[in-house]
Order: sequence, then structure tokens, then C-alpha cells
Amino acid sequence: MTKILVIEDAKDLREDVVEMLNLEGYNAYGAENGLVGVDVAQQNRPDLIVCDIMMPKLDGYGVLEKLRADSETATIPFIFLTARVERVSVRQGMVLGADDYLTKPFAVTELLNSIQTQLKKRSDLNEVASKRIEDIRENITTALPHELRTPLNTIIGFSDILLSEAQRLKPDQVASWAGHINTAALRLYRLIENYLFYAKFQVATENEILLRASESFSDLHNIIEAESYRIAAEAEREDDLTLNIEAAPELYITHQDATKIVTELVDNAFKFSVAGQPVIITGTTCAAGYELRIEDKGRGMTEEQISAIGAFMQFERYLYEQQGLGLGLAIVQAVAEAHGYDFEAKSDLESGSTMTFRFKTS
Repeated sequence: MTKILVIEDAKDLREDVVEMLNLEGYNAYGAENGLVGVDVAQQNRPDLIVCDIMMPKLDGYGVLEKLRADSETATIPFIFLTARVERVSVRQGMVLGADDYLTKPFAVTELLNSIQTQLKKRSDLNEVASKRIEDIRENITTALPHELRTPLNTIIGFSDILLSEAQRLKPDQVASWAGHINTAALRLYRLIENYLFYAKFQVATENEILLRASESFSDLHNIIEAESYRIAAEAEREDDLTLNIEAAPELYITHQDATKIVTELVDNAFKFSVAGQPVIITGTTCAAGYELRIEDKGRGMTEEQISAIGAFMQFERYLYEQQGLGLGLAIVQAVAEAHGYDFEAKSDLESGSTMTFRFKTS
């Protein structure tokens, strides 16, 4: 049963609202002031809170501020119920994170409609979150074993042959099989490297740490050129690559982080397009610093897929053979947040994608 906490210092009104909500099928209970309300909310975790503003000991704004600062109660839908109608009062409540604001006197239907709306909104958000968690769980379940076993099977298989047949193998066979082992090992190495890289920046983002480099460097255009040609060559698609890059100003970001951003974005463009589809890489100076834009004419993504970019998120893997764990764009996004830079992803299904990363000079 849905639990609703009513925080109201006027006893008669509090009891009337609680009784009315109980008659409507909710499990409602009251608190006589803000301090008691905070304690009750933290102890019982209601599904929604209705709270007066003008109360002794701790007013409604203080209640909301304390609950929003507590991770256990931060997302509980919160409705202000008050006689104050000034615009500044309403604005203050919304800035603190209130979900709705009803003024006294109020109609019963107004309160019930507000409660139903906020509970529906919370239910929808929970459903979206559950779906995202389920997608991540499914991607990990299907992709991770494959990404670990495939290169390991290659390494084990060819190394076993080399060990058992070493005396009878020709040099060109040894070189060929050693090449397969090396390719598989590098694939496994990149998987582990990307995971560790992403984890570092997730920690920085979650703790609101800006990872500023201590020294500047200005050879970003050289990194873009080198990585673009390397990745295009590995994909055997040099003819699909178009480079339009200006010299970059001095940027405060480590060489490693800048290289990672370029590598993941360029690799992503080639990975999700096919031979014959152009990949256009543009680097230009801008007011903030330097803008790197990478366009491809591949299969693209939907708006829903773009909004769901994150670790272990791959889209339509069952339709398209692809390597990795979906960490590429998640890494770029995490680096941007940790450095205070801008990353923008735009895409149209079947028309391609444009990824824009804006480096800042300060």
C-alpha cells in the first residue's frame, strides 16, 4: 500500500488530510512539525510527502533541504501545501526540489490529482530505470563472456598448436599464428584498459572532481591525424576518411586523455559505418578552445539510444556483430564531465551520427 506522510503543524488540518487519504486507499500518517517529519521520513521511507511551509522548529523549506541531502530520501516526491502564494515562495520551493505546490484553501480533488500525478511520474521513472538496469544486465550477460572468451580461445588455441607442433611448423606458419595471438591479446588488453579508464573517470565524476592537467600541450591536431589514419588503415578504409583539422591552441588535458577521446570517437565512427560510407573529421578553433567533430554516414542511433549511452550499453548487438562492451562513448562522456568539457552526440537512424567534443583552453 502506498505510504504518504503529511507534515502539518495545524492538528485539525493534519488529521483531516490523513483521514481523507486513508479513505482513498492510501496508508497515510502525520507529523506535527518539521523536525518530527524529517525523522519519520528517514525512519519509514514514505512513497510521497505532503508538507506545510510555515511550521515551528523547522519550516517546510528546511524539511525539503534535509531530505534532498539524504540519499535515502532524496527522490521521494514532495508536495508543498501552504497559505503562501507569493511567487518568490513558490520559486524557492521549486529550486529546492519540490515536485508540486498547492495553496490553502485547496480542494480535495486538487490534492488527490497532485498526488496521483507525482506517484505516476515516480512510477514511470522507476520503470525507465528498471528497464535500463535490465538492458545493462542483459548486455553484460551476453557481451562480457563473449568479449573475454573469444580472444582467450584464440590465444589458447594457437599457442597450444605452437607448443605441440613447434618442430614441424614452417616459419611463415609460426608468424601467422603468432599474429593471431597478438591480435587477440591486444583486444583483451584494450577491453581491460577501457574498463579501468572508465572506472577512474566514473569515480572522479561521482565525487565531483575536475581532473585538470598540470601542464598544457598543443599537439592535439597531430593526435587526431595520427589516430585517424591508423584506425582507417586497420579498417582498410583509408579512402573513406576525410580530414579537415586546424592547429590546436594550448589545452589543459593530459596527452593520454586527449588521445583516448580521439581514439574512441574515430573508432566508433568506423565501427558503426561500412566501407564506402564517409567518415569526416573536422577540428577547428572556437571561442572556448577547440572543437572536434566526427561525422559518419553509418546506421546511426535513435534519440532513445543516445540518451541511454553508458557503460555496458550496446544497441542491437543481436543484429550487428561488434566488439567491445559499449564503453567507448561512455568513456568520452565520463572524460568530458571530469574535465568540465562539452560532449554532444547527434544521430539519425540510417543516416549516421555526429559526435562533437569541445576542448577548453582554461
